[in-house]
Amino acid sequence: MQEYKTSHNVLLSFFYQHIFRTSMEGPAGPTPCNLSRSVTDRLSTDDTHIDSCQSSCQCDKTQGEVKIRSKRYGRGAVESGLTHECGVFGAIGTGEWPTQVDVAQVICLGLVALQHRGQESAGIVTSEGKSARTFNSHKGMGLINNIFNDEAMRKLKGNLGIGHTRYSTSAASEEVNCQPFVVHTAHGALAVAHNGELVNCSSLREDGFGPRINNLMRLAPLSYSLVIMLKDKIYAVRDPYGNRPLCLGKILPLGSSYVYKQSSAQHAAVLMNGTAKNGIEERAEGWVVSSESCGFLSIGARYVREVLPGEIVEMSRRGIRTVAVVERPAEKQQAFCIFEYVYFARADSIFEGQMVYSARLQCGRMLARESPVDADIVSSVPESGTAAAHGYARQSGIPFMEVLCKNRYVGRTFIQPSTRLRQLGVAKKFGALSENVRGKRIVLIDDSIVRGNTIGPIIKLLRDAGAAEVHIRIASPPLKYPCYMGINIPTREELIANKMDSFKLAEHVGADSLEYLSVEGLVSAVHYNMKTPSDGLGGHCTACLTGDYPGGLPDDVDW
Repeated sequence: MQEYKTSHNVLLSFFYQHIFRTSMEGPAGPTPCNLSRSVTDRLSTDDTHIDSCQSSCQCDKTQGEVKIRSKRYGRGAVESGLTHECGVFGAIGTGEWPTQVDVAQVICLGLVALQHRGQESAGIVTSEGKSARTFNSHKGMGLINNIFNDEAMRKLKGNLGIGHTRYSTSAASEEVNCQPFVVHTAHGALAVAHNGELVNCSSLREDGFGPRINNLMRLAPLSYSLVIMLKDKIYAVRDPYGNRPLCLGKILPLGSSYVYKQSSAQHAAVLMNGTAKNGIEERAEGWVVSSESCGFLSIGARYVREVLPGEIVEMSRRGIRTVAVVERPAEKQQAFCIFEYVYFARADSIFEGQMVYSARLQCGRMLARESPVDADIVSSVPESGTAAAHGYARQSGIPFMEVLCKNRYVGRTFIQPSTRLRQLGVAKKFGALSENVRGKRIVLIDDSIVRGNTIGPIIKLLRDAGAAEVHIRIASPPLKYPCYMGINIPTREELIANKMDSFKLAEHVGADSLEYLSVEGLVSAVHYNMKTPSDGLGGHCTACLTGDYPGGLPDDVDW
């Protein structure tokens, strides 16, 4: 847990120095300590803080040293599959305040659209733009609709705000770790919401607190997207490798057309004289920033563009502007997480000028070219495999037909406490459409296989319903390496692709055949409809597939 707090405090301190040319003081992060101490003191390794702590303090008195723990620490029991990253969202009204935009409602709806990125906890912090000392905040454990009732929403008055939905990757699942974090400083309050993980926190701590944020981003180029709120501004920050997604949207007046108008040429000219250009002429009632664009239409906003790798965007009542763009090393390419396309992102989100759905459709087409099979129907494991299944069907000429019916009121299978209960959970989660299945040779498309525990019960379900053959096709390559950049991928020993090749795995899960999409096929599919300029951008992180980590392995890695 301490590692998580350290990452945030280091980043906040550097950021605050960049904006105000001063240090940050006062209690920070989720630590409920009553002592007013600087971040530098709080991250020291002596025991002064423990000895002088007041009796009412709730901080951990058993540890005098802030330890940089394993990246696997505190990630919880995950029985199957990948776990999503977090989602961040921010909104601000433009023009005269109080704004006509219901900022809290906009953020809440934005978080609902990002719920697939984390179901553990959520929070919203708003500011009325008047006081640098107080923010309005509400956070809690569970789903967004259960946390933000009418009473909570009435308290979240403000002209700007940020929100967060969380799945923990490096800290325990407790309410104290709910974001956004509010930090009280000598210059007023600020709030931060974070997606990803800072790598090599120990080296950051050793290098001190003098450099500004661009120096921080060179020291810690991976892997984060941040929204940071001050009294009357929001800063959106994306790591120099662009590993985590972050995009901007414009809230338009009611009655405006929401047609996406940005051309590839406009996208290529995103920077001019150091200022970001949005390419949209309509007057803005407000601006939003989000991990994904999938919720923009539901709040009356239009997708404008992605935050560039290394870019710091300032959002105020006057609009948006680029504060700085921190370059990554000259020999390094952008390293956007390719699994955003495969699994994490919602199908209607836009990355790199293309909709995620179209990339998944193309993955299915590539899979059909690489691994054809004689069959009667193509189907999918709902819902993340469905777009790829349609692509496979179109390319192969085999008709698509649904074979599984999903029960949407059953909890997610990865939280089940044992393999037996998890397999029962799969049986409860899906039903077989026996009329479509009986006597058929089926090609079943899924997005990925991690531990290989869930696909076997699904195959058995289809065979029990009368399937003649079940051929498994996976619309991504074998997962072989863990991720230290904010995705909860199991250790190498737990990943089934490191234990069995596709032939042995097919036998193990009871399939007639099983094949994966190749790494080259995945990259080709993602690049097929990309509209990003070919000037060094457009690179993707495939570390979990190839072991080629964009920033190398961190010093404290233990797997």
